[in-house]
Amino acid sequence: MRKVNLQFSLPVTILKEKNRFVAYSPTIDLSTSGKTYNEAQSRFTESSLIFFEEIINKGTIDDVLNELGWQKIKKRWQAPVVVSQQSETVSVPMPVKM
Repeated sequence: MRKVNLQFSLPVTILKEKNRFVAYSPTIDLSTSGKTYNEAQSRFTESSLIFFEEIINKGTIDDVLNELGWQKIKKRWQAPVVVSQQSETVSVPMPVKM
């Protein structure tokens, strides 16, 4: 059986949480972490490869990617596009005990 390589471009956000770095991509709803930026990035690459291998091997790639908002255009999968990433300030009233 002949194999071809599929390529996907995934937006990845890397956050610092205390002493760990967290890598997250909303397009496959996957996150992982590491002690360093590079470790989080490397683990994300490995985890995303496993994610795609699993859905391909199980024959569920169409169902899973459709559920995540991807579109198949001319036999190629297109991930949803992240159009903005910003910080929002939210003010929530909170009761104070006196």
